[in-house]
Amino acid sequence: MQIDKLYQLFLQYPSVQTDTRKLKKDDIFFALKGPNFNGNLFAKQALKKGAAYVIADEPPGFEDSRIILTDDVLTALQQLAGYHRRQFAIPFVAITGSNGKTTTKELVHAVLSSTYKTYTTQGNLNNHIGIPLTILNIEPDAEMAIIEMGANHLKEIEGYCRYTEPTHGIITNCGKAHLEGFGSVEGVRKAKGELYDYLKLHDGTAFVMWDYDYLKEMSKGIPHIVTYGTLGTEVAGNIHKADPFLEVALMTKKGRSVIHSALVGDYNLPNILAAVATGRYFNVKDDKIKAAIEAYHPSNSRSQLIDKGSNKIILDAYNANPSSMKAAIENFAGTAGSNKILILGAMMELGKESAREHEDLVELLKHYLWKDVILVGGDFAHLVHPFRFFNTTQEAREWLLQHPSENSVFLVKGSRSMQMETIADVL
Repeated sequence: MQIDKLYQLFLQYPSVQTDTRKLKKDDIFFALKGPNFNGNLFAKQALKKGAAYVIADEPPGFEDSRIILTDDVLTALQQLAGYHRRQFAIPFVAITGSNGKTTTKELVHAVLSSTYKTYTTQGNLNNHIGIPLTILNIEPDAEMAIIEMGANHLKEIEGYCRYTEPTHGIITNCGKAHLEGFGSVEGVRKAKGELYDYLKLHDGTAFVMWDYDYLKEMSKGIPHIVTYGTLGTEVAGNIHKADPFLEVALMTKKGRSVIHSALVGDYNLPNILAAVATGRYFNVKDDKIKAAIEAYHPSNSRSQLIDKGSNKIILDAYNANPSSMKAAIENFAGTAGSNKILILGAMMELGKESAREHEDLVELLKHYLWKDVILVGGDFAHLVHPFRFFNTTQEAREWLLQHPSENSVFLVKGSRSMQMETIADVL
């Protein structure tokens, strides 16, 4: 079926689903395939649950006019998203980066939605399936769209840009993340820079953290650049206080203003500045920008501060790579208090650099005084170090249950697959 005809069906049934467990009546079911699943096998089940149509790329073995066969379901989903995107003459802001992209996305959304009807990526749906689903969820009343783009290999963001067609973009930073797929930090910059490449070719606008020389260099040639940073930029701000919550001092038309965020960690300064820069560019009033950022409370294991009895827990366990780990540890070391306990899970997708990056992290930990350090899993197992080590998160949980701490501050961080947030439950 041609995409324009499929789009006419979508207008009749404007709800798309890729999981029969979440299917509602009159959804269009896209029978996606992956290494461990084949949605084509669920075509009959989808129809029984009330799907208006099933988009499949394998014959189902039965006749039904509601089955639409295509060469590749994922391609059809992405093409449909692209067709839908082209119905909107509104700003599409794409956000990518090694660290902070989800927090930045949430802050930008908070700011823009204070003034405009704004649609954005839900949760962490920032991949080849999540991005088209996000686009297809945008309704006719949209005035702004914010699309988060994750990537772990070259040409991935380039592909997303083909059907997202961003008008504006933010690269939060380029750090040591997904080195297994990118090969090096230079590979990371090339991959994330695919967003800038698209903006260069399509008269786009980039919001650029001007403190990072590499982003200055990468952004050369983009027709419109809005700068933010700590000094000499269109939006300038500095850390006013960061213990425990980050407060940012901004210069406004009325003078100096302090934003009192509910985020933990001075590494969130660029994320807040990006949201301010985006808001000001789109003529959101300063008082609304401030109120929106101050009202945002993280609830997704990112920069959260949790009070549990006499203990405080900094939960930053959604993901981890060498750059974000270093920033979190250094920030934690600089906070007040002496009873500091680190619980760090291993970092994944670092390829041949993994052992060395874990070793560098251990060396960094040795520079500070801690009440205790607990390392969990992965390449921490192969290192000689003076800290506690457990092979699994469950082992660490059991030890912590048997050795409770009081009047302590914990930093809990690790790669997503380590499920470090489960440790916070027992502290």
